[in-house]
Amino acid sequence: MASLMNAGKKLLAINNYFYRRGGAETVFFDHMTMFGEIGWDVVPFAMQHDRNDVSPWSEYFVSEIEYGRRTGLLQKVSQAASVIYSLEAQRNIGRLIERVRPSIAHAHNVYHHLSPAIFSTLKSAGVPAVMTVHDLKLACPSYKMLRDGKVCEDCSGGRIYNVLRNRCVKDSVPLSAVVLAETMVHRLLGLYRKNVDRLVVPSRFYLEKLAEWHWPRDKMVHIPNFVDVKEYRDDWQEGNYFVFAGRLAPEKGLATLIRAVALAKQRLIIAGTGPEEAALRQRATEVGADVSFAGYLSGEDLHRLIGQSLALVLPSEWYENAPVSILETYALKRPVIGAAIGGIPEMVKEGETGLLAASGDVEDLARALSAMAALAPAARAHMGAAGRAWIASEFSAAAYRARTLDLYAALGVA
Repeated sequence: MASLMNAGKKLLAINNYFYRRGGAETVFFDHMTMFGEIGWDVVPFAMQHDRNDVSPWSEYFVSEIEYGRRTGLLQKVSQAASVIYSLEAQRNIGRLIERVRPSIAHAHNVYHHLSPAIFSTLKSAGVPAVMTVHDLKLACPSYKMLRDGKVCEDCSGGRIYNVLRNRCVKDSVPLSAVVLAETMVHRLLGLYRKNVDRLVVPSRFYLEKLAEWHWPRDKMVHIPNFVDVKEYRDDWQEGNYFVFAGRLAPEKGLATLIRAVALAKQRLIIAGTGPEEAALRQRATEVGADVSFAGYLSGEDLHRLIGQSLALVLPSEWYENAPVSILETYALKRPVIGAAIGGIPEMVKEGETGLLAASGDVEDLARALSAMAALAPAARAHMGAAGRAWIASEFSAAAYRARTLDLYAALGVA
């Protein structure tokens, strides 16, 4: 019945990458699958990349830009121009719109690769445009509100020159200059404000933060991320370790976690890779922490590691949005220890589905680890069950779909 009701509706799904690269891509792909299952025609628009999934629409994808690769001066200049305003993306999405005639466009991450130039093309074609906010790029030019390992809001009030003054992008003057120019052009032309009809914000914290930075509340709607609990086993046998799963980057708070693990005399398994791995291994050795590095894991291997843990630990030291890893952990029927920063506290019911600790505080995190480890297995299982029941209603695929359909209807896609 749902397929018949939605016959003829077309979703233009937009994201820089067309492979499961991170949390934003997980939401992007799951969103496409969800709407395909209820009868929508789903058409992707992304960047070409050798890791992309196969798509019949890839001929419309824009040329690859990968910043970690060596390129010549002319190519660097060309890439910088595309970061600021991609004429190729405009041309390609224009051709795609003519062919598909989408009912609505839903974008995820577009900056640096596709560029928000595409939104003016969508606006000119009369296609309603929605964008999910996965980070704070719309406020902070370097998107993390993080500098030298600490939260930074120096660019508030329009003082975006600070991104160059502080060399916020990889401590590089040229890269920071490009990002400053990008932000100035985007704001001058109003590429987001004038052309995006609604911002989908997964955490209330991000919604309030963007409102503080003068984004109009009537253009934002809070729609939490989701998981389908039916896709996750919940019959794991508990082990004797805590787990962290994610990118090994400074803002993730892993140096703090390793010291806390040593202080609490607990065992930790870290799943993931990233630029901090060597330093973290050295830190674990220096403080005598019982830490194992499992490397990158996904699918059933990652589920097993989390499912058999005492709890997932998310010790972030930046403004996290709405981590899908928390939802996945609850779906696996395990509790969470989270840092009380950003959107994390919205996703952890203290004493019911997990515990919270002050961000960046070794002693408080050690306290939370010790408290969780001291609970009886049945108490941790009860927390995990409460988390699973909570997300089965409030963070379910059905809830996400209903909220998103309501949003699309408000924009005239009935």
